[in-house]
Amino acid sequence: MFGRRRGMESAGGSSPHTSATLTLPPTARLLSCRVLDTVHQPVRQATFEVTDPIGRRIVSGETDPYGGFTAAVPEGQYRLSVTAEGYAPFHGATLVGDPAQPGTAEIVLDAVEPPLLPQPGHWEIDPAHSSIGFSARHIGFARIRGRFNTFAGGVRIAERMEDSSMHVIIDAASIDTGLRLRDDHLRSADFLDAARYPTVEFYSERFIHRSGSRWAVAGALTLHGAGRSVTLDTHYLGLGTGLEGEPRAACRAEAELHREDFALNWQSVLAHGVAAIGPSVDVTLDVQIVHKA
Repeated sequence: MFGRRRGMESAGGSSPHTSATLTLPPTARLLSCRVLDTVHQPVRQATFEVTDPIGRRIVSGETDPYGGFTAAVPEGQYRLSVTAEGYAPFHGATLVGDPAQPGTAEIVLDAVEPPLLPQPGHWEIDPAHSSIGFSARHIGFARIRGRFNTFAGGVRIAERMEDSSMHVIIDAASIDTGLRLRDDHLRSADFLDAARYPTVEFYSERFIHRSGSRWAVAGALTLHGAGRSVTLDTHYLGLGTGLEGEPRAACRAEAELHREDFALNWQSVLAHGVAAIGPSVDVTLDVQIVHKA
């Protein structure tokens, strides 16, 4: 059975209503659970993963709008992990297929306090402890990864976090994928045209709280001479203190950019019509900011 101090039953059987609507293989059994908060409201889009006793993943997914998920698995012993933004993670065990343990389990997640926000004032990005990386699909299946080595920026934290602003400037010529020939091509007029457009800039005046430590930072990205609205899906990681006692804060942000939005249209088609480079680029920022008096 699940190892949980409250709100838990065991999973392994299927209700008459469920069995009437599903036809399972003879060796399959249903693992069925509901994920709730401490006031018994469903936790939607919680991420679950079911693994066998040696850690191999059997099935994974998200809870439905009622906080539930159901999976067909062979009889046996399993470990279940459930995570959700703003809640403490759950880890437990269950025996699927035991006739003495019918029903649907209820997993109750405890809420956790979000990390403290940075104090109002001016904060600067610390390039030595930050990175701006990207990846793009190559010849249909592999991914090429790279980064920008030179950038600067700052964040103005307002009394109300939602009123804060952010400005980042990137040296386009500092692009680095680990291969000089490829980097020279990316700097050329086929791509970034760094001689004509030497910087990439992002500016935001909209910080939108989603839940827990999740924020959306919406702003304008100017790349290759084109400006477009971009939203960074941001995970705020909290506050800390540097080696010299300076206040620091950190976050991780992600966004998907479409090359055509910025007139980055160069393409080469390989054999069988496979494009050399995919249409989108995934950007990841790992940022530390330092408070400036």
